[in-house]
Amino acid sequence: MQNTSIQYDQVVTICRDLFEKKMKDYGSAWRILRLPSLTDQIFIKAQRIRGLQENEVRKVEEGERSEFIGIINYALMALIQLEKGVAVQPDLSLEQTLILFDKHTAETKALMENKNHDYGEAWREMRVSSLTDLILQKLLRVKQIENNHGKTLVSEGISANYQDIINYAIFAMIHLNQSIKD
Repeated sequence: MQNTSIQYDQVVTICRDLFEKKMKDYGSAWRILRLPSLTDQIFIKAQRIRGLQENEVRKVEEGERSEFIGIINYALMALIQLEKGVAVQPDLSLEQTLILFDKHTAETKALMENKNHDYGEAWREMRVSSLTDLILQKLLRVKQIENNHGKTLVSEGISANYQDIINYAIFAMIHLNQSIKD
């Protein structure tokens, strides 16, 4: 589990670094995005990853890694939107945004640690393609919950699904990073 925590933090550092650079370039323009727009952005990235995994020919150089980073960062934006609500104009400074990014990352990591304890790191035996499919499944669930105006009868809510998406994407990144080292 200790190794997982270190690997998890390494992936988060990569994502946070890119997030911070994009915040410096664009500010918090993403704050105007409604939740379904963020869900759709994540869905596009997950579909592209699935396409990359299934197709031999690539017409755009960016690979799975950059798309998983995008999934993680968009899902963190969604968690921030759930907490703060959608803004009419960009309204968060870089510092405020990074505090929220770190808060939601820490909560999501704590969830991973609890589940990882109970499941015995079963994700380590999973393929990246299976993690991609689970992300897509979670996104379809989120879309259904959004279509139901956020109401569920017996299921966990949208934020838990976004956290699972983040954790699956981080697991995929850990696998991809490990395959580079092997």
